[in-house]
Amino acid sequence: MKTLKVKPGVDPRLDMVSLLAYSDGKHNSNTNLVYWQDQFWLIHANSKFHFFSGSCKLLLHRSKDGAQWTFVRDFEIPGVDIRDPKLSVIGDSLFLYAYKSAGVDPMPYMTTVASSNDGGTWTELVDLTEQEGWLLWTPKTRDGKTWYASAHKIGAGQAVLFSTEDGRSFRKVSTIYEDPTSQKEEGVDETDFAFFEDGRMISTQRLEYQVRLFGNSKSATNLTLAEPPYTQWTVLGQDRTTRLDGPALFSYGNRVYAAGRYNPYTPGPFHQHTSLFAKKRTALFLVTEKGLLYLSELPSTGDTSYCGTAVVGDAVYISYYTSNIRRDYPWILGMLLPSEIRVSKITLSSLEALAISRIREYEDTGAYCLLS
Repeated sequence: MKTLKVKPGVDPRLDMVSLLAYSDGKHNSNTNLVYWQDQFWLIHANSKFHFFSGSCKLLLHRSKDGAQWTFVRDFEIPGVDIRDPKLSVIGDSLFLYAYKSAGVDPMPYMTTVASSNDGGTWTELVDLTEQEGWLLWTPKTRDGKTWYASAHKIGAGQAVLFSTEDGRSFRKVSTIYEDPTSQKEEGVDETDFAFFEDGRMISTQRLEYQVRLFGNSKSATNLTLAEPPYTQWTVLGQDRTTRLDGPALFSYGNRVYAAGRYNPYTPGPFHQHTSLFAKKRTALFLVTEKGLLYLSELPSTGDTSYCGTAVVGDAVYISYYTSNIRRDYPWILGMLLPSEIRVSKITLSSLEALAISRIREYEDTGAYCLLS
């Protein structure tokens, strides 16, 4: 299979401004972003470092312009590690979903939810016990009536789709993807989706495979596709461009894009996608029925990714976390060092132009079909 050689770094064809949103000398991570009531709302995890964090809380900020941020409040459950926050506007309310986690390398086991009518006063966090441990990703809607949320459960080997009308009561719609191996070797988790203009959903699933110190060459991103009412999914195949950790998929026009984690170096003995010693970036991809098309990195290094997106006016705003961008730490070191929250503003016209250019480059090299 032919591959397209791309230059690492931020593609100069992107009209982008990337700004520091928050830094306090701690390990800030797992971001999410929405635009609601004429303001941006940014939330992220805050802990001592990624591992052995003991407890982790969430910090909420707001901004009129996506550049200057004001702290609103924190969310904390005494003695409980909460992380992976997701924000969604459902009806007239802003909803927060987060994972309760436990262990040295905190593993999520329960989704908890709170909501607000003004962003300042919030309900208490309540466990979604009816979902029996399914971990909800960001709820999204096309019609403003029904919201859909992808979900996974540690060890289940499945990604599923839920729907809701009120943000608190969810019903299962379908299975997005199920590990076909008898021993659940693929480790299906972190799943997101976006809509095409005709209503179809395209979804990415992170495939873990067996965790190894130097990574696993099988690590991949699986892609699936469904037509309304989303009860049946077609498996498009696995893509090894990256294992898309912390994915955030969004639509513009009739194209779907993704922001997530990327390994900028050619995989080798020490640089498989999941290697603790590999270098990592947050990057942009075009998500197609033929696979992931790499577009560009965002300013990032070390431990990074877990994005949120908000399309506002003529730009998309992307939140993410990263280690010190002036140093190129390996992933494992980045998880032990402080990290900051950044927000990149990218004009949609430049993103679309870059996508069109990349499609031509892939087609010219015969490397456009990336699925294995």
